Amino acid sequence: MELLDRLRKLLGREDSQEPDAEQLAREEAFKARLRERCARFRRLLSSNKTALEAMSDVEEHLSGSRPFGMDYVHAASTRAVTAVFQMVRDLNALSDDGYESLQEAFDRIRGQMQGLLEEQPHQDGPNIMPLGDIRLRHITLVGGKMANLGEVAAHAGLDVPDGFAVTVSAYYRFMDYSGLRSELNRRIQATDMHSLDEVFNLSAALQQAVLGAPLPPDLEREITQSVAEMQRRAGPGLLLALRSSAVGEDSLGVSFAGQYRSELNVPPEEACEVWKEIVASKYAVTAMSYRYQHGIPDDTAPMCVGVLAMVPAAAGGVAYSRDPVAAARGQEQVLLNAVPGLPQGVVDGAVTPDVFIFTRTNPPKPISKTLAGLAGVPASLTDTQAAELAQVALALEEYYAEAQDVEWALDSRTGRIVVLQSRPLREADATTENTAGADSDNAVAAPAGCAHLQADVTGGPAVLACGGVAVSPGVGMGPVFVARKEADMLSFPKGGILVVERALPRWAPLLSRAAGMVSETGGMAGHLASVAREYRLPALFSLPDACNLLENAGDATLDAGRCAVFAGLNPQLAAQIPEPPNLMEGSPVHQRLDALARLMVPLHLLDPESPQFAPEHCQTLHDITRFCHEKSVQLMFDDGSDVNQRMGKQLKAGVKLQYWIVDMGGGFRRHVGGTVVDIADIASTPMLALWDGMVAIPWAGPPAASASGFMTVMIESTMNPDLESTAPNAMANKNFFIISDNYMILQARYGYHFCTVESLAGANNHENFVSFQFKGGAADRQRRRLRARMVADLLEQHGFRADVKDDSLFAVAENFPAADILQKTRMLGYLLIHTRQVDMIMLEQERATAMKNKLGSDMASLLERPLTTQ
Repeated sequence: MELLDRLRKLLGREDSQEPDAEQLAREEAFKARLRERCARFRRLLSSNKTALEAMSDVEEHLSGSRPFGMDYVHAASTRAVTAVFQMVRDLNALSDDGYESLQEAFDRIRGQMQGLLEEQPHQDGPNIMPLGDIRLRHITLVGGKMANLGEVAAHAGLDVPDGFAVTVSAYYRFMDYSGLRSELNRRIQATDMHSLDEVFNLSAALQQAVLGAPLPPDLEREITQSVAEMQRRAGPGLLLALRSSAVGEDSLGVSFAGQYRSELNVPPEEACEVWKEIVASKYAVTAMSYRYQHGIPDDTAPMCVGVLAMVPAAAGGVAYSRDPVAAARGQEQVLLNAVPGLPQGVVDGAVTPDVFIFTRTNPPKPISKTLAGLAGVPASLTDTQAAELAQVALALEEYYAEAQDVEWALDSRTGRIVVLQSRPLREADATTENTAGADSDNAVAAPAGCAHLQADVTGGPAVLACGGVAVSPGVGMGPVFVARKEADMLSFPKGGILVVERALPRWAPLLSRAAGMVSETGGMAGHLASVAREYRLPALFSLPDACNLLENAGDATLDAGRCAVFAGLNPQLAAQIPEPPNLMEGSPVHQRLDALARLMVPLHLLDPESPQFAPEHCQTLHDITRFCHEKSVQLMFDDGSDVNQRMGKQLKAGVKLQYWIVDMGGGFRRHVGGTVVDIADIASTPMLALWDGMVAIPWAGPPAASASGFMTVMIESTMNPDLESTAPNAMANKNFFIISDNYMILQARYGYHFCTVESLAGANNHENFVSFQFKGGAADRQRRRLRARMVADLLEQHGFRADVKDDSLFAVAENFPAADILQKTRMLGYLLIHTRQVDMIMLEQERATAMKNKLGSDMASLLERPLTTQ
């Protein structure tokens, strides 16, 4: 059935004016379905990113020297599994359960991972552990906060409060005593975590269940006795601070900062009741939503609670051993925030603190001081106390071998600094800037900004390029090969150093033959970075202008660890990069994570066109993410989608072609009644950008065809009457947009070819993309193939990944800012109009080259014109 007939039948009208209430309700229902489909696709992309980040983090832990425990192993596995499960679920929702066998593959891999995780059951521990007995190795029993505090007390030589931990064993004892664990899990599983109303209701119910449950008598007795011992040590007037220390806090890049509850100034007799309040805070709306959004199931975050003596604080706050923002700009300094009294004001952001900045030297030297108080009001710390605090922060960083975020208080009785918490500091992402000024005619001249590397190898090789991010360390040597398009893969020399503009998965088949790889884009969590690490291939990503810097470089040495490429073959450089010892290697925890990583990280599904690219051949979570990503993109361009064809308004834009517009919400500037919408009423920025490209340069019409070109069109048209663009065929009305404020998908027919354009240009760069699918033509297959390849070449010059199969083209540009996505969308609009019927001349090399040059020139001129989407 033709789209227009379906529209008329659905809407119950041909030329009626305003729709009635039933028709409006029907339209809104379809809009909701469209929004749900797009939301699932975007959520799938977000889950893909989460899964790859978790896998990358596992590889970093396996190759690094930082210690970790089974809590990390459980949390890392769960995060990856949860993200991949969400991808499988969303892919099946998009495809109407078209990939049920993928669920079977996922269940198989998840079962294998669960078997590894359950090989060594959790050992029961004591319900109570005095702080003096706690070490970092007890992190799975007392959580990161208390484990670090115990480590500080035992080995760092710093003051900490008196106290004890009510352990994870006590938590499970409490949960099992009244059957809470199974009941809470049942309620959580039955809740739609996407519905805020349901989450609020669930939170209230779960917290009430925890608060109403009785403590096991033996646990209540142990807590009471431990508090009594603290009172005997402290004397009268003891008040307590009860602080959450859930397992999983400060790991996997998630801090849970402020998600759980802490209570200060608690009378000793209320310790048991307040302990339950802290446990109940695990089920606060914020905490549950946070865990769900980060893919952390409830049962992987058991709650430990620290019971500590309150410190009579003259001042308190937070110390950063490395200023997290300044560090991203290359500035090395210690940052202190302080307020009079307890540090709560700094932690909660309730007050403006005094700020002290020190050098990271030993001893630290003051750089600046900014006081929040009024003139004449003394600072919360003296200069001497601030310098001592800076020294404490640096000492903790040295002990843990990484920057620290330290919560502290100044004891008013002793004048000593008391450490309340120390955890890894999450620094701002540094943006590597390349100030290279190399002469393009002198490939061996060292770019500006690389002088420090040249000094390291005085009299040695010239530095060709430096900067970027080492995603896979090591040294590689060989001839440099700059690949700009897919066809270049055929010419890649074995043992060469591959240099590309974008770290795209399509380059993966070359990695097993390469000695090294350099990309102008990319990061640690990408597919290609994972494959490079799997092959132990030296790889340097995010090196600006790498293709131009390394063009015609000849033989070179890539030193990924030092983020540099040197002229010539210099194997001696490998000896200058000492490998840090991996103290975890060979330990039971490391072995367990290594076994799990083999089920998560390797990528076997590389070629989407291969028969092996199927659910039954998925051996790892990475394989499943690759499959889901590839198939979901295809599904979003399925022009047979029933949802995408059931409603719309005709576009009034002064052109002969018919366009139908379906608004998911926010795509129109105002409510539009009737069956027609004017282009002036469109608010969708991607659609306006595409339209701008379509009308920016007038189309001169199809090129004059040679006799052979004209005959091939006539033959194809005769053999397939549906190709005649003026015929009333099934495709005649199949030009329609689905839009929202920052999203658009166009499915259309132009002359003799069919295309789909999809564009998302929002605030989050990692979600943004523009895609183009193109097939068909009126000429013979050879000409159509050449036309598809020409369009692919043009798009690849502007940051698209273009894949050509026969006469079909698929191109995509991802992870760009919204402004760049809109510019690329405008280019596609231009190509849609100006590549019509050019397949007729593709065997005439001179004319085809001229046409390609004109198209390229016009596309370049579009970049110089302002883009108007208002």
